[in-house]
Amino acid sequence: MARTTYQDLLDAGVHFGHLTRKWDPKMSQYIFMERNGIHIIDLNKTLIKVEEAAAAIKQIVKSGRKVLFVATKKQAKDIVAEQAKSVNMPFITERWLGGMLTNFSTVRKSIKKMSNIDKMTKDGTYDVLSKKEKLMIQRERIKLEVLLGGIADLNRLPAALFLIDVKKEHIAVTEALKLNIPTFAMVDTNSDPSNIDFAIPSNDDATKSILLITDIIIKAIHEGLDERKREKEDEAEKEAAAAKAKIDSGHVAEVAAANEAAAAKGE
Repeated sequence: MARTTYQDLLDAGVHFGHLTRKWDPKMSQYIFMERNGIHIIDLNKTLIKVEEAAAAIKQIVKSGRKVLFVATKKQAKDIVAEQAKSVNMPFITERWLGGMLTNFSTVRKSIKKMSNIDKMTKDGTYDVLSKKEKLMIQRERIKLEVLLGGIADLNRLPAALFLIDVKKEHIAVTEALKLNIPTFAMVDTNSDPSNIDFAIPSNDDATKSILLITDIIIKAIHEGLDERKREKEDEAEKEAAAAKAKIDSGHVAEVAAANEAAAAKGE
């Protein structure tokens, strides 16, 4: 069953691109026409591409790996943060720090620092500090939370990136390319889709468009998580059944041996 329809995309304004003078020629394959100086995206191709992206992300999540959501533009950050939290996926919505992926070990140290500050407040260490020291630590904790709070539970590199606006998030795209991390993204008519593994031609400025495309991806992640959970439950049931069968067969063998022993004594 299709995850969305042509009409849904139309209603959300997914087809509105940028001014024709701002276009990237590499997007020509996804442009349907020009109207009043604005490029119109071919929604039939968007339907195909968003379905391909959703199916691929579903398989990644089903295998137990994480997808990192990246959206630092104003109209996208709140939508993406809320959606990513709903499926317990990491996200960056404030600023992409250079080396977020390529220097991940250093980023992990900053995340650990945030965790250590939290421990200080719990074990009483924080209480014995001076007022000035407390204030400095509080400021550092707030800063770290803003920048890295969305990836606090990310213990290793993500399996994929989902981005809103590849032009704005070009540093993230470059780092993902270096590390061969697959990229999924909403790509508007002013952007280059050639470096994106799963480019979804779409309006990456309108909140309705961002919400619709992100929601489709989130639903695919839900499907992947549910299937993974079911597979684990089925596996656990099979293991339990196998263990029970082994116990039962052992019990039968014991009874048979006891009967044989009793019969031998009777003789």
